[in-house]
This record gives sequence, C-alpha cells and structure tokens, in this order.
Amino acid sequence: MSSPVKRRPTGQHHGDLRNALLRAALELVSERGPHGFTLAEASRRAGVSVAAPYKHFADRESLLAELATRGYREQRSRFAVAVGCSEDPVEQLASFASAYVRFAAEEPALFDITFNAGLDKSRFAELASAGDEVAVLLLPVARQLTPDADDAFDLLLRVAGAAHGLAVFLRQGLFGVGGGALTDTEEKAARTARAITRQRDV
Repeated sequence: MSSPVKRRPTGQHHGDLRNALLRAALELVSERGPHGFTLAEASRRAGVSVAAPYKHFADRESLLAELATRGYREQRSRFAVAVGCSEDPVEQLASFASAYVRFAAEEPALFDITFNAGLDKSRFAELASAGDEVAVLLLPVARQLTPDADDAFDLLLRVAGAAHGLAVFLRQGLFGVGGGALTDTEEKAARTARAITRQRDV
C-alpha cells in the first residue's frame, strides 16, 4: 500500500498572509540582506503559493517598503522615549544617538531594510511619511541649539551620521560582542553627540 501523498507547503492557505510574508521576508533579510531574496522565496518561507503575495504586494519592493515603514515607526517610538528623558537638548540628542545604536543592534533586519534597501520613497507615500515623522520629532530638539533651520538639520545629520557609523562598527564586531559591547557603544554614541552639539573635538 502506497503512502499518502504529502501536500506541498506552497499549496496551503494562510489565515494572516500579509504578516506571514512580512515575517518571512524579515527572516530572509536577517540571513541574506535586503537584496538577497525574491518574493517567491518569501512565499515559500511563509508556506504559501508563489502567486499569493500579489494579493497584498505588487512586488518585492512593496513588501520591503512596508517593513521599512515599520522600521521608521519603531525608531520614532524609541527616539521619542529617549528625548523625553531630559529637557536639555544636548542630552536629548545624546540619548537619541544612544537609542539609534540600540535599535541597530536589537533590530538588525529592520535597520538594514530602512537604510540599505534603496527604496524609492516617491513611490511609497506611507514610507516617506514615516521617515518624515522621525525628522519632525528630532528637528525641534536641534532647533533649540541653533535657530537656523538649515543649521539645525545639519547638526541633526552629523549626530545621526556619527551614531550610524558607530552602530555599523558594532555590528561588524569592531567593538567586541555581547551586551557589554552594546552598552559601551551606546555610551560612545552619546559622548560623540555631546561633542558634536557642543562643537568640541571627540
């Protein structure tokens, strides 16, 4: 007697297809980076047919855009908590820089999608809006240190750029591994932000 034929995973239905695909894509990004998978691979990882994603996403970039939007919203939530811990704008930007590093360490796939996927924000209005919300939160802090709008934006970029570089170095293992390395890098990011905002050498 022959054994029953097993159904292929790609033939099954899924009660929450959108989130299943988002989770699968996030796993694939963790393994291969934002450019290292196809929509068909995300479908197979989610256990659905390769045609199923098109009910929710026009293409791979649309799926990544939703994850990048989630990344920006998570950042905004974390940064709001960080800047709310002080009324001193220097310390607020230092806390932002520290939170930036922690986000990169704790949510590496979202971090990579947000900054390395190369998404065209003009195509994804919700993604552009989520990114703008981060700037709307932080620019008023920088404006307390320099009233000129362009100078405030430049200051914020320098603080964020320094934090970004330190976060990347941490992920590359240049500062060691483990919780101690993360804490040290957070403190380094905060010190660097203070130095930038006070116009001192690091």
